Formats: sequence, C-alpha cells, structure tokens
Amino acid sequence: MAITKEKKEIIATKVRTIADTAKTIVFANFKKLPVNQQNELRRALRAQGVGYLVVKKTLIKHALGGIFTGTVPELSGEIALAYGKDELAPARELAVFVKKFPEQLMFAGGVFDRKYVSKKEITSIAAIPGIEVLRTQFVLLINSPLQRFVIALNQIAQKQQ
Repeated sequence: MAITKEKKEIIATKVRTIADTAKTIVFANFKKLPVNQQNELRRALRAQGVGYLVVKKTLIKHALGGIFTGTVPELSGEIALAYGKDELAPARELAVFVKKFPEQLMFAGGVFDRKYVSKKEITSIAAIPGIEVLRTQFVLLINSPLQRFVIALNQIAQKQQ
C-alpha cells in the first residue's frame, strides 16, 4: 500500500528529529520477524530508553541526507532504526535480539558520533559493556594486586607458624 506524500513528510520529519536528538542510531535489517517477536523487541528496547522505528530505505536516505559525515552503509531488505540518547544502549540492546533471532534480525550499520559506521563497526560497538560493568571491572583490576599480596602474606604467616 502506497504512502501519501503528507505521511512521507511526517515520517521524514520524525527521522530528522531522531537524527538531531539521538547520540546513536543503529540500522537493523529484519526479515520475516514475527509480530510477537517484534513486540518483545520493542518492549525490551523501550524499557532501556531505546526507540525503534521501521522506515522505508528511501525515506531514511532522504531524511538523513547531508546530516552525517562518511558513507551511508549498504541498506538492503527491510530496515528499522534503533536510537537513543545513550551512546551504547541502542547497539547493545539490539545485539541481544540479534543473537536471539539470528536468521531474522541483523545489524546493517548505523550512526555513531555523528558519522556513519559500517555493520562491522556497529557490531564492535555493541560488544562494549555498560558503564556499571566497566566500573566493576576497573575496581576488580585495581583490587587484584592488593588481594594477591594479602594472600601471599597469609601464606608466609602460615608457614612460619
């Protein structure tokens, strides 16, 4: 079913607004993803503050033309946008469902730091853990030498007894 010109302009305006406000936009290629799985995906993304919008490729190219630097990644098949104010959340949260539904959902590229990135780059961005996990890893890294020193001193004290 064809979309009217007014509806196309409304969608293009919405995509431009997303481009202006979102820190990261992920292009997701989905095919034959059942409605119940799409609803599950939308609920999970919404809970993490990530938006999800299905848009025609031509409207995406029209709306985003000239806004970002770099080359637009190859957009094939049906495309959805996952976007958010957090720089890592859209890619990381969508990666959960890419692993869960590998045949129906794939990364197609995205926009990170106001420039287009490839599928490979957005996949590596999705692998970056959240800030709380990074803080925990940092504390464990700092604590590790001290903990090993205490264990060594304890072993020496037990041998001397």
